[in-house]
Amino acid sequence: MTIILDGKQTAEKITENIKKEVTELKAQPTLAVVLVGSDKASQLYVRNKHKKAEEVGFKSIVINLPEEITENNLLEQILLLNDDVNINAILIQLPLPEHINKERILDAIHPLKDVDGFTSYNFGRLALGYTPFAIPCTPKGIIRLLDEYKINIEGKNAIVIGRSNIVGKPTSILMQKRNATVTVAHSKTKDLKEITKTKDIIISAIGKPKLITADYVKDDAIVIDVGINRTDEGLCGDVDYKGVFDKVSYITPVPGGIGPMTIAMLLENTLELYKLQKKFMG
Repeated sequence: MTIILDGKQTAEKITENIKKEVTELKAQPTLAVVLVGSDKASQLYVRNKHKKAEEVGFKSIVINLPEEITENNLLEQILLLNDDVNINAILIQLPLPEHINKERILDAIHPLKDVDGFTSYNFGRLALGYTPFAIPCTPKGIIRLLDEYKINIEGKNAIVIGRSNIVGKPTSILMQKRNATVTVAHSKTKDLKEITKTKDIIISAIGKPKLITADYVKDDAIVIDVGINRTDEGLCGDVDYKGVFDKVSYITPVPGGIGPMTIAMLLENTLELYKLQKKFMG
C-alpha cells in the first residue's frame, strides 16, 4: 500500500509547536523579507511567508524594492538589516533581477541572520560536516518529512535530481550525513532512467513536469517530488504522480508535500536564529 507523505499536515504540527513556543517566550522574533521587483510568483510566495510568520506570532517585515535598484543600494539595505538588533532573520526572495549579482547579495547577509542558510559561511559549514546557524529550508524539510514517517535513510541508495545550491547540493549533503549512498544527477546526466530505477529513494528537484514516470522507479521506491511546475493543466511536480503511485511505497504530493515543509522550516530557522542571537549577543 502506498503511503502519501503529507507535508501539509506535518508542517501544521511543526508550526503549532512554534506558535506555542513563541507564546511562552513572551517575545516576538522578527523576519525581514526583501523583495526586488514585481514578479507575480515572487509576490505570491512573499505574501504566503508573511502570513505564516504572523500566524505563529512573529513580526514580519516585507521590504519592497524597485526592479531597477542598483546592486550597491541593495547591499546597503542588507547591511542596515544586519545592523538592526530588532531583525532576527533576513530572507532575499529569489530570483533577483539579472543586473544584480545574486551570490554577492546573499553572502552579504550576516550568518546569524541568514534564515535560508545560503551564505558561504553557513553552506560551507554544512558541506564540511559542521553545524551551520541555519540549514537551507527545502532540504531540511525533506529530511524532516522522512523522519516524521520514520523512514530510515541509513544504507539506502538515493538519487538527487538537480544540483542547485538551493535544493540539490544541500539535500545530497544532508542525505550523506544520514549515511545514504547518494548519486547526484542533473540536466546533462545520460541514461537517467537506468540510474533512477535502481534507487531506493528518488528526490527530484529539476523542474521538468512529470519527468519521472513509472518506468523510472523500482517497486517500493520512496519518491520525494520537489518540483513545482505550472502547466496548461495546472500545477504539477517533476513526478507523474498518478502513474507511479501504485508502484512506490511512499510519495509526496504536489501541492501539499515539500512546499508546506519549506515554509515550516523557514519559521523554525527564524526561531532558532532568534535564540542563537540571544545566546551570543545578549
